[in-house]
Amino acid sequence: MTKRAITTEDFMSLEVFSDPQFAPDGTTYAYVSTTINDKKEYESNLFVQDLNEKTARQWTFGHHKNSNPRFSPDGTKVLFQSNRSGVPQLWLLPLDGGEAKQLTTFKNGAVNAEWSKDGKSILFTASLDKDDDVANQNELSKEELQKEKEEKSKQPLHVTNLKYKSDAQGFLDDKKAHIVIYDVEKETFTQLTEGDHHYSYQDISPDGSTILFSANLSEESDYELKSDIYLLDTATKAITRLTDGDGAYYTAKYSPSGNKIAYLGHKQQYLNATLTELYVYDVETKETVCLSEDWDFQLGDLMVGDTRLGGSEGGPVWSSDENKVFFIGSDNGAVNLYEVSLTGELKSLYQADSHVFGFSYHPTNESFVIGVSTPTVPCNFYLLDSKATVEQLTDANREFLDNVATSVPESITFKAKDGWDIHGWVLRPYGFEEGKKYPLVLEVHGGPHAMYGQTFFHEMQLLAAQGYVVLYTNPRGSHGYGQKFVDACRGDYGGGDYGDVMSAVDYALETYDFIDQERLGVTGGSYGGFMTNWIVGHTNRFKAAVTQRSISNWLSFYGVSDIGYFFNKWQHGYDLLDDPKALWDISPLKYADKVETPLLILHGELDYRCPIEQGEQFFVALKHLKKEVEFVRFPGANHELSRSGKPEMRVERLNHILRWFDKYL
Repeated sequence: MTKRAITTEDFMSLEVFSDPQFAPDGTTYAYVSTTINDKKEYESNLFVQDLNEKTARQWTFGHHKNSNPRFSPDGTKVLFQSNRSGVPQLWLLPLDGGEAKQLTTFKNGAVNAEWSKDGKSILFTASLDKDDDVANQNELSKEELQKEKEEKSKQPLHVTNLKYKSDAQGFLDDKKAHIVIYDVEKETFTQLTEGDHHYSYQDISPDGSTILFSANLSEESDYELKSDIYLLDTATKAITRLTDGDGAYYTAKYSPSGNKIAYLGHKQQYLNATLTELYVYDVETKETVCLSEDWDFQLGDLMVGDTRLGGSEGGPVWSSDENKVFFIGSDNGAVNLYEVSLTGELKSLYQADSHVFGFSYHPTNESFVIGVSTPTVPCNFYLLDSKATVEQLTDANREFLDNVATSVPESITFKAKDGWDIHGWVLRPYGFEEGKKYPLVLEVHGGPHAMYGQTFFHEMQLLAAQGYVVLYTNPRGSHGYGQKFVDACRGDYGGGDYGDVMSAVDYALETYDFIDQERLGVTGGSYGGFMTNWIVGHTNRFKAAVTQRSISNWLSFYGVSDIGYFFNKWQHGYDLLDDPKALWDISPLKYADKVETPLLILHGELDYRCPIEQGEQFFVALKHLKKEVEFVRFPGANHELSRSGKPEMRVERLNHILRWFDKYL
């Protein structure tokens, strides 16, 4: 049977896995499955699977978002987060039968909960006003929430902080994220942090005497992009800073004995292009060792994709004997699972042409449940045992995979004009026939410090299904190829990075005789949108372009983006107040009169990362010059439109991309 081509709507039928969590006895694990329901809304539910069984059992039901499953240390209960009552709250599910019990009724919700090691307490984060009493919190009904939202929309926004908006959260208020502890036996809440700062809970010591959190407690925090790791005494609430205040530090974990702390971060030597380091702090000697000092790859998951929903553990996680630390890292277009000894010996535990998006470690069995995505399989869980044997546990999206054809990427490496090695991939079109010529679409990722690679990408597969050769690369500035490479685009936007993507096109045309050099298209979002705008202002080689959530004017970007006030300085070396002419010279808007390529501009109305005025300016300039241009504005959409935006808006976006390329290519 010939498999059919992928369609625009197919992403809505996919099941997306995340957050695997071993049960204490190591015989079962829980996870989160996210789908899109008949109402075209995201919903997520909890599942549990016995390692000896082929199918999983569903734990939660309904059109809600249930996530963050955490087994109690004795394995009798599961704590999870659910928005079924209106906002995210904490719920407790007994595993011997019975209904889930709601633990929190905080007005603004309770999130990211974890158990203490003895199971007597639960720690979580809550958004609180200065005078809130955690002992008397009452959530609003859905009707009251809606009324409050409507009333708030009628009030003026009084802004006093530099950081007053966020693409993820919209306009910010005076509430702060604080850490709260819940006594399971007494059923009481105690607020552990206070003041006019945000606190991010990390871990609690085995004896429960101290907790780890990350925060910026400086009086200048509104102007800084730093964070430190702190210790908080749970009895006295005394706070001790663990790191030096010279960078960004986060994701801290106690070793099983509590004698050591592993954490991630860096000193911002290359600002936001700095590779993440892994540190270990000795609680007794107060000495810190950097285990990753000699490495040259990025810790964590920097993969770009459009079918990942929900967070997962990425490390650091301690081994049971405290001699090793486990984590995932991004390298050469793949995300792998690693371990490092306390003497700095690095070992790959799972490395393939794939994307390890999360893992759970069981200390007794010395085994892992790992979540893996590949370019042709959206997601599955695997058991990686102590003997390095890999066993597939799930068979997600089987019906989809049995009926739909996917294109296998061909890895390419080519030389840029200045001799740098650039890595990328080519997808052949659906139903490929030798001797036939096909149009090509070049994709440019955002970031710029991110990474294309070995993961399932619906948009790429869709373009291939529509008869296009798809070319996607990791130009300089991308993660996965070392510190020098990821830093190479800073101060050189539109220079070497532009040369890299154009060299990719040259290489593809020289290598693949089935590409029609007269039918070339280009698209990209965010930084990729900037690059698309830059490309059409500097070459006429492309017959069609689609720019998404783009940047066209760095001068105005400085004042309108939620990151503009620092991003210009960090990426270009100057901002609006330092050198407006230099910013104008690297703004695609300056070259609008040179654009001859038909351009489609796609932008979300609520994008605060690359605000919609960036698209508006480019459209008006091009239209005023009587260029071939169209502008599509997506209501209610922020910067995440293509990844986690409203499903119906995602479909519209994809259809517009296909329409434009079909018209001109």
